[in-house]
Amino acid sequence: MDNEENKSGEEKKEQREAAKQRDERISEYGQTVLNAEEPGKRVHLLSIIGEIEGHECLAQNVKTTKYEHVLPQLAVIEDDKSIGGLLILLNTVGGDVESGLAIAEMIASLSKPTVSLVLGGGHSIGVPLAVSTDYSFIVPTGTMIVHPVRMSGMVIGAPQTYEYFRRIQDRITGFIESHSKVKQERIEELMLKEGELTKDLGTILVGEDAVKEGLIDEVGGIQSAMKKIYEMMGKLS
Repeated sequence: MDNEENKSGEEKKEQREAAKQRDERISEYGQTVLNAEEPGKRVHLLSIIGEIEGHECLAQNVKTTKYEHVLPQLAVIEDDKSIGGLLILLNTVGGDVESGLAIAEMIASLSKPTVSLVLGGGHSIGVPLAVSTDYSFIVPTGTMIVHPVRMSGMVIGAPQTYEYFRRIQDRITGFIESHSKVKQERIEELMLKEGELTKDLGTILVGEDAVKEGLIDEVGGIQSAMKKIYEMMGKLS
C-alpha cells in the first residue's frame, strides 16, 4: 500500500513539474506542446508576435520574438521524434529582414507537417513567415501588409545601395513565390502600389483578400488550424 501511495505521489509531483515547465515556456517564449500525452502525435505550438528581433536588442517596452530563441527550438522540433507537427500563431508587425528570413527558411525546411495561422497581422517580413508552412490560415479580420524593403539609419545614396536593396527584395519575393500561389511579379505590384498606405508604398490585404491573391491557403481560425495539422499528421503516420 505504501509503495502504491509513493508511486501515486511521485506521479502527481511529475505532473505538477511538467505543468510548471509548460507554464514557464508559455510565459517566457510563447511556446508549448499540445496533445502531450501521445508521443508522435504531439504538436509544438510556436507563437511569433510583436517585432522580429535581430542582431540588435530592441527597447524593453517593445514586444518581440527573438530569433536566437526560435531557431534552436525549430532544430529541437525536427530532432524530437515525439513531436509530430508544428502549429504557428502569427501576429507580427515585421522586423529584422535577415532574422525573419532565417526563421522562415528553417520552418520551410522542417520534415514534419507545419501549419500557420495569421491572427491580428502578418506584416512585412511576417508575410514570408506566414507562407513558410505547408498550409496557412488567416482569420477573417487578419491583415497582411506587403511593402518594399525599408531600412532605418543612415543610407549612402549610391548605386550599390540600391542594388543591395533590390537583392534583398528579390530574396523575399522569391521565397514568397516558391511557398505560395502568387507570382513574384504580382508580389512586386502589391509592394509598389500607391494610395493605400499613407506614408509608404504597399498593399493591405484583409482576410479573404490574402486568400484571393494566393498568399494564404484558407480563411479560418484555431479550430480549422488544429484540425488541419492533426489531419496532416495522420496522413503521415
